[in-house]
Amino acid sequence: MKLTDFKVLTFDCYGTLIDWETGMVNGLEPLTSRLKDAPDRDTILGAHARHESSQQKWTPGKPYCDVLATVYRRLAEEWGISPTQEECVAYGQSVKNWPAFEDSVEALRYLKQHYKLVILSNVDNNSFASSNERLGVEFDAIYTAEDVGSYKPADRNFEYMLDKLQDLGVARNDILHTAESMFHDHVPGSRHSLASCWIYRRHDKPGFGATMNPGDVPEVDFKFNSMAHLVEAHKAERTA
Repeated sequence: MKLTDFKVLTFDCYGTLIDWETGMVNGLEPLTSRLKDAPDRDTILGAHARHESSQQKWTPGKPYCDVLATVYRRLAEEWGISPTQEECVAYGQSVKNWPAFEDSVEALRYLKQHYKLVILSNVDNNSFASSNERLGVEFDAIYTAEDVGSYKPADRNFEYMLDKLQDLGVARNDILHTAESMFHDHVPGSRHSLASCWIYRRHDKPGFGATMNPGDVPEVDFKFNSMAHLVEAHKAERTA
C-alpha cells in the first residue's frame, strides 16, 4: 500500500491540523490561574477529555461551542471554582483562537495538489470557519458534528461522511483517513474499513492528552509524527 494509491484524504481537524491542546490550556487559564496548586498540562487535558466525552455522549446534538461552555463549568465545579456564565461562553467561543500546527498550512497546500481534502470533525460550523481561515486551504467537503447531530467516535459520523462522499463519486477504497486521535478516529475508522494514516502529534508525550484512552488500538496503514513527515513520504513515493 502506498500514499499515492489514494485520491481523497479525510481529516480530523483538532489535534491533527489545529493544536487544540494548546488552545484548551490557554483558554482555561482564567480557571487554572485561580488554583493554589494548578494541575500540570496533561492532567488538565485529561480532565477536559473526560468531561468533553461525557457531555458529547449525553447531548450529541449540542453544538461544540456549547459543549465547551459546559465543559468549562464542569471543570470549575471539579476544581471548586464558581465561574460566571460569561466565562463559560467565552471558552465556548475560544476555538477561533486555537492555533494551527506550524506545518499544517504548508502541508495542506502541497497535498491539495494531489488529493481531494475533506474534513470530518467534532465541531460546530462557525467554529470551524475560523479554523479554516487559519489553515488557508479550500476543503472539497466539510462534515461537522453539527451537520450530523452526533460526535465521533459514533459510527453515525463515519456513515454520514461515507454516504456524502459516495454522492460525490468517491469510493471507500479511494479514502485515506488521516488523524491523530485513536479514540475519535482510528478505532471507529477501522470499523468502517477505512485505510488509516496516524499523525502521531503526541509521539513525544505520555498518555492521550485531550482524548480518552481508546483501549485496544487498531493497526494503522501509515504513521507519521507530523504533517510535514507525511508530505516528505508522499514526495519520496513520487520520485522513487
